[in-house]
Amino acid sequence: MTVAFEKLAEKVVLVELDEQVTAVWMTILSDDCEWLAERILSFDMNIENLKKELSHKTTSVKGTAFQTILRNRTLHGGIMAPGSGLIKYGENGKGIKSRWYPQTIARRIRAIADIRDRIEFVHGDGIQSICSYNTLKDAAMFIDPPYTAAGKMAGTRLYKYFELDHERLFAEVSKVQGDVLLTYDNAPELAELALRYGFDIRTIQMKNTHHAKMTELLIGRNLNWLK
Repeated sequence: MTVAFEKLAEKVVLVELDEQVTAVWMTILSDDCEWLAERILSFDMNIENLKKELSHKTTSVKGTAFQTILRNRTLHGGIMAPGSGLIKYGENGKGIKSRWYPQTIARRIRAIADIRDRIEFVHGDGIQSICSYNTLKDAAMFIDPPYTAAGKMAGTRLYKYFELDHERLFAEVSKVQGDVLLTYDNAPELAELALRYGFDIRTIQMKNTHHAKMTELLIGRNLNWLK
């Protein structure tokens, strides 16, 4: 989004496979963006209203988008994969409202909608999109795959579509003629895989959902600018 807002590229292409996340982006980038913003602002957040809204079966894209945002803001850690539960205590004991900031969410939706002419959304497979743009020397790619390599289980808890052929991903990314940057969990097997395909690696500190300090890998080419 920073690239789009700061006009650092002529176009930003977002690729997502998950149907629920897709509904959010399709709504924000459509004429229904204002409906979504107003629906968020007018929703009275409490456990009864939340459960009632999420129990409704919706077939519309904008309805799915609203329910997806509700889930993201009220499920533990924002995890929407099957089996995730609602926030019980939340931040500072605020419970279900602890991550519900309607004014901020609506403002962000409207801001993105204002620059939607710079954004293209693709509902599909990320690797296929990488192959579609791999010959463009002036295209830069940021890739954030599910963390399921090297026996890691975090991605299986976070995402609906967590299965990924990581070797194939590295093979396809190695063909990209433009700049690339990947984020991955810090594991020796992944570092070896990255080096085998000719990439540089760096480690950076981050915090997980429980605010525990961890490290993850940045993988790309010519990463000397990262200190």
